[in-house]
Amino acid sequence: RPAVAVTWRRRLCPLTVSVRNSHFSGKQIVTYSRARQPIPAPFFVILMKTAAQDAVSFLRRLRLREALNQFVNVAFVITSALSIWKGAQVLTQSESPAVVVLSGSMEPSFFRGDILALHNWSSPIEVGEVVVYNINNKDIPIVHRVLATHTDENGNQLLLTKGDNNNVDDRGLYGNGDMWLEREHIIGRAKLFLPYVGYATIVMNDYPWVKFVVLGGMMLAVFFSKEE
Repeated sequence: RPAVAVTWRRRLCPLTVSVRNSHFSGKQIVTYSRARQPIPAPFFVILMKTAAQDAVSFLRRLRLREALNQFVNVAFVITSALSIWKGAQVLTQSESPAVVVLSGSMEPSFFRGDILALHNWSSPIEVGEVVVYNINNKDIPIVHRVLATHTDENGNQLLLTKGDNNNVDDRGLYGNGDMWLEREHIIGRAKLFLPYVGYATIVMNDYPWVKFVVLGGMMLAVFFSKEE
């Protein structure tokens, strides 16, 4: 065995001395022995083991930092989008600064999938304007053109709307026997439009599972993306 190992054993292993009487001669017999203990691993083995443990710990911390960093990135994107939307609401004075045309009632002026940019400024609405209105908090607002306007005895502007592709006006949609829309029902007035840009919204509206797949894919892409 190497001298280092032997020296270590002699230094660390206790010496045991036992004395017993011989049954034959009656003399005392002294026996010396050392406890058997395993020889320690070489220094470089211990060093490699420690380095491996440190490397694993570092990788775990690194993955944790990357996960936290990606989480912060996702939170930043969501917060930025919400801030932009809120700013657009304040600027346009509309609760919905942009809507997607979901039906063909306004063809050929607008088609399904077109995105309309809206404003809801307080100036009087003119005949021929395209407005978006919602009555009784329905799930989907309606995009139609103003066919006629009327002012009641209190000076409030009332509106009659109709889809360009419809044969009759919207009085049947107002409900409760109402003949006119009130100004408070107007969500916004179309200012400009982008053709077919919002068609993905129609797909997700017709097939709700698609939105979950898209959102899940976007979240996974952000979390597992590698920074350059």
